[in-house]
Amino acid sequence: MNRTLFLTALFCILFLVHPLFLLAQNPIVPPGIYMADPTARVWDDGRLYIYGSVDESTDYYCSHRYHVLSTSDLVNWTLHENSFSSMGEDDRVPYSDELLYAPDCQVKGDTFYLYYCQPDRDHAEGVAVSTRPAGPFEKASSIDVPEHNQIDPCVFIDDDGQGYYMWGQFTAKMARLNPDMRTLDATTIRDSVLTEKEHFFHEGGHMIKRNGIYYFLYAHLGRAAMPTCIGYATSRSPMGPFTYGGVIVDNDHCDPGNWNNHGSIMEFNGRWYVFYHRATHNSQMMRKACMEPIFFHEDGSIDEVEMTSQGAGGPLPATSVIDAGRACLLHGNVRIRACAADNEELAGIRDGDRAVFRYVDFGDGVDSVSVRVKPGKHLGRIDLKAGMPWGTAIGSVEVPDSIGLNVPVTLTCPAGTVTGVHALWLVFSGEGDELFSVDWIQFNGTLQSSPPGGAPGPAGDH
Repeated sequence: MNRTLFLTALFCILFLVHPLFLLAQNPIVPPGIYMADPTARVWDDGRLYIYGSVDESTDYYCSHRYHVLSTSDLVNWTLHENSFSSMGEDDRVPYSDELLYAPDCQVKGDTFYLYYCQPDRDHAEGVAVSTRPAGPFEKASSIDVPEHNQIDPCVFIDDDGQGYYMWGQFTAKMARLNPDMRTLDATTIRDSVLTEKEHFFHEGGHMIKRNGIYYFLYAHLGRAAMPTCIGYATSRSPMGPFTYGGVIVDNDHCDPGNWNNHGSIMEFNGRWYVFYHRATHNSQMMRKACMEPIFFHEDGSIDEVEMTSQGAGGPLPATSVIDAGRACLLHGNVRIRACAADNEELAGIRDGDRAVFRYVDFGDGVDSVSVRVKPGKHLGRIDLKAGMPWGTAIGSVEVPDSIGLNVPVTLTCPAGTVTGVHALWLVFSGEGDELFSVDWIQFNGTLQSSPPGGAPGPAGDH
């Protein structure tokens, strides 16, 4: 079979197995890709672009390359790999072989400017250019930030065309960007635009303007002494003073080893979204970009939203295959872990652990539930609950021990009466560590579900 026929046949099989394979869901990056620090931009071609760092290890943050993710509909995503590199065959940074941390991108005329940063005390900030929004970017040069060599650049262009450059850790720094888009007006550098004491600022600044209000987003250090939140502050002037606004999203409990968050907000096709990341692999790293719809009040304030599995789309149809990697909330030792180059599972499961999928549409009811698991050395059980871990019982799957085989099996049990949209809780029990791993869940039976669409709640820009 030639490659074209093979791929066509494979797509047909995938479409049959995943009948709603193309729904918008979290994470927005494919299995096996770990893209963090997502900055969202919409350019004149009408596409949404995500610029971010790329994690490759549980031992250190990021890597020596960037990818770009783009979409025209929040459903079909294109991964533009290796848009910029700081080491190897495609090295574009002549003065440093350090890792590439969180980036940003802006456009002026026909040129796209990629702003990157590295853990380099002498050359922390840099810029490269391309004629295409997804690169490749080249002609890299260092940006001089006197006495303030820190990470996490963001560039905001105001309505009058003036650019502003912000960066920094623990305190936010800002300066006017010169018209060349490559250098700063050093006379305008300001420190402590945001602070840890007044705004819970940690790092990861990002700015947008809406209805005359400047919104400064950042990694927020106000809960559990960890920067797991995306917080915001507002001002009527681009360089402040800024008033603390609150939290937009908190990624706490996305992984037992989780530490930070970093993101942005952007309007796309009439709706606003927050972009953020979640850690995996029981680590602070291996982070995956996600998104949620957000809501503005008339006074400009933003409601906090919860992490979901559905992301920009509607609830996950119960009769679709619900991949384990889409769990949005984890309690205990359980974590999302790669089990193949293009697949992820719930692993490290112990007695009392729980995993949550928000939200699942059960329609008018389902008949049974199937769970794909890889048994461990001990007997275990999965109790499926609707709404809360003590909520309506949907089903209970007894997981056998592996008897040394460690072979994946699909287990099916009857489903109790459950209708409508609910959070799906998986409650695990058994004795011993690494009870088993979970690949996917699927409910079976005739389902009348609401049509795919936006997430529940107010639509549009309010």
